[in-house]
Formats: sequence, C-alpha cells, structure tokens
Amino acid sequence: MLFNYQTLKNKISQIRYLWNGIRKGIPIILSGMPDQGVHLFYGYDRLPAFSEPAHGGMIKIQRLNEVFPHRSRHFNILYMVSSNHPFDASQLCDIARYKKAKFVWNQNGVAYPAWMPSGWEEKNAKMARFLHRADYVFFQSEYAQCCADQYLGKRSGPSEILYNAVDTKLFSPAAQKNIGKNMTLLLIGSQYQSYCLESAILALEIIRKDRIHTRLVVVGKVCEHVMVSVRQLICDLRLEDAIEFLPSFTQSEAVEIFNQGDILLHTKVQDVCPGVVIEAMACGVPIVYSSSGGVPELVGQYGGVGVPTSCSWEERTPPEPELWAEAVLKVAEDISGYSEAVRQRAVERYDLRSWIERHRQVFSELLSK
Repeated sequence: MLFNYQTLKNKISQIRYLWNGIRKGIPIILSGMPDQGVHLFYGYDRLPAFSEPAHGGMIKIQRLNEVFPHRSRHFNILYMVSSNHPFDASQLCDIARYKKAKFVWNQNGVAYPAWMPSGWEEKNAKMARFLHRADYVFFQSEYAQCCADQYLGKRSGPSEILYNAVDTKLFSPAAQKNIGKNMTLLLIGSQYQSYCLESAILALEIIRKDRIHTRLVVVGKVCEHVMVSVRQLICDLRLEDAIEFLPSFTQSEAVEIFNQGDILLHTKVQDVCPGVVIEAMACGVPIVYSSSGGVPELVGQYGGVGVPTSCSWEERTPPEPELWAEAVLKVAEDISGYSEAVRQRAVERYDLRSWIERHRQVFSELLSK
C-alpha cells in the first residue's frame, strides 16, 4: 500500500478543525446567553489594540469594539467582516446558531478573475454561504451589493448599504491646505499588485515636469515581487530622491500620516469601499482616484477628481499615467476648495457616531425578535 501524503495531510487538517470546534464550541455553548443588552463576539481569540498595526476589516472591528466590547463566550451576536474573518468562521456560525445567537455579516468585495485569476470560485462559494446565512447583512457600498448580486447570488434576507466610517473628531485637518512649490502625494495601503504603484510612479514623473518639487510618499507594506518590479523603474526615471517608503502604520499614527500629504492618489481599480479614502477625506485630503468600483460613491462630485477607467470582471486595465497626472494637477489648482469640500462630505456622511448608532439599532431589532 503506497503512502499518500496528501490524504494524511487532509486527515490531520480535519482532526485539527474538529478539535478547534470542540475547544471553542463547548465553552461558548456552556456560557449561555446574556440576559439583556448587546454583547458581540468578533470570531477572534484576541483583537489588536489601536497601537498595533491593522488594516481592512479589522479596523471596523476595532471601532465597534470600543462601544460593543469583544466577548469570546458570553455573547448574543456574532459579527464578522468578509474581508477579515477567522479561519474557523463556518464553525463559529454553527456554534452561534446552536447557542441561538444572531449572526451579522459585513460584506465588502468578492473574488473575480481580474483580481484572482485562480481560486475565485471557491472563495466566493464560501463567502456566499455567510452572506445568505446571516440574520442581517451590511453592504459597504452600492458597488459591494452589485458585486455580491453578481457573484454570490442576490440575498433575500434583510440588508442595507452602510458605508465605512471614521472618527471625524480625531481624523481632522492639521491646517488649511495651501500648496506652494512643494506638493506631497500619498499612496496608502498594502501594495500586492504592481500596477497600483507603477501608475503612481509614472504619474509622478509627468507631474514633476510641471511641479518639480512634487514628491510621493508610499505608506504600507510593499510585497517583495512588487518592489522588485518598481526598483528599476524608479532608477530609470531618476526619482530616487522624490519617493519615500514608510512602513505599515497603526490607527494611532494614521492622522499624522494623512496630514503630511496634500492629495491621496488611490490608483486601485474597482475598489469597493476603501477605508483609507474616507480617513483621508476626514483629514481634508482630496482624492484622485480610479473612477470605478465604490470610490466614486464615497468621494462625490467635489471631493476630488476621478480618472476614467475601463471596468471589467475579466481583466484590469489601469488608466494611462497622463490621465493620473492631469487629475492631480487639476486638484492642485484649487487645493483649498477641494480640501474643504472633502472634509465637509466626510463629516456629513461618514462620521463614526452615526455608523455606531445604526449598528446599535440593528442589533437591538435583531435581539427583540
């Protein structure tokens, strides 16, 4: 009988999965349900503090946790986010249902060929189960709901669109924007696809022909394969002194970083509801963005300039560098006007207090049934 390593590996994974379900499930079930109030479990053994690096869905969980503290056992609502949920999320849903706790799902984007050439069907199949199983779903944008309808199936249960939020008292402009000779562009977020960073670098080279003192600050993790592809580009364009790379940052460091910049250059195509855009807006930083996905919903007519983009589920075609440069220079002509408009929109539409209150209302309604 031949030894089958893959079969053994699968068996070990199944045993670990079963053991994890027992390890977590029994204490949760035995702890019972709270008699009253809203008590949330976010699926993790531990949540990172604001002083620790976090991104995407975890930031939303951190903000909710400030008002609805994480309870890993004695809870009545399981709350998970599609872009950052634990590996044992399916087990936790089963446990929560057995416990008679409600399940709330926060839906961001989906997988599709242009973003994930292989494995996207399997990823969506898992996500669809959460979407349709939840007692309530928050879609992060109209585009998020459109993506879900297309790839996960139209949901029949209760749901709504609720944009991401930011504490607009904490995230606020340091001073009125007034660009002189110097201008700083920000590119913020994990760079795992080379086109985002390459677009910004190529645009910078064109912009500097008009504004020689313009610089680009790239903040966040840059995957090694992306860095390899752009190192030579930076050298060829002689932009070594015009580009600065900063590491990932914590929420407690975020405001200072945003206030270093004059314009946020968001080059990702078909982004769903990027928190970085909303945070920049709250700090009065105008947005130059790909006119695709959910970002146009966020920025609105006066918060920045969208760059025309070809949208496709099958392939990504980023805008030409000249179009990025043209949009940046347009915003630079009236930086104070754009800054004031984008700050006002953030305060009116994306303030954290309204976001929290809507969650509170939904949680209360679910628990009253």
